[in-house]
Amino acid sequence: MDGIHQFTKYQNYMAVKIRLARRGRKKMAIYDVVVADARAPRDGRFIEKLGTYNPNTDPASININNERALKWLLNGAQPTDTVKAMLSYRGVLLKKHLQIGVLKGAITQEQADEKFEAWKSSKDAAIGGKVDKLTKAKEDARQKALEAEAAKNQARIDAIKAREEEAKAAAAAAEAPAATESESPEASAEGEETQA
Repeated sequence: MDGIHQFTKYQNYMAVKIRLARRGRKKMAIYDVVVADARAPRDGRFIEKLGTYNPNTDPASININNERALKWLLNGAQPTDTVKAMLSYRGVLLKKHLQIGVLKGAITQEQADEKFEAWKSSKDAAIGGKVDKLTKAKEDARQKALEAEAAKNQARIDAIKAREEEAKAAAAAAEAPAATESESPEASAEGEETQA
């Protein structure tokens, strides 16, 4: 076997992982993004804390020190799948890709910085659009709920008024025959007085 194949056959990856460590209360987990030995327990000993991840917010809040994460990636630390997705979302993997291109001489540092800034501005615009869309949807839902509640309250008020009017009409109808009955004995008494 030649040297290259032998190197790739027995190549060991760095035993350091960038992964999530769980904290927070039951059903409301918050995670720390940590650099830890691959053999260490999930919530156990770690080398460095890079940031936090809160999936309970919408959109999920990711706070990572991008420079430290890039340093660890360039040193060979292997991110887990979830952390890899978060680093890609934050642009750390793109920055690593561009930095490797700079080291190989494919592009200059200025070109790499321009590409990263262009990507970052488009990503920020997309995130801002999503936040605005969620805020608008929440406001629309709130407005519809208020309108539905106002309509329901108006229907209740109308029903109460209708019942009161029916009760008044029934009372007036009950008083009218009673009044005619009370008037008829008086009328007959008056008739008797006139006859006497």
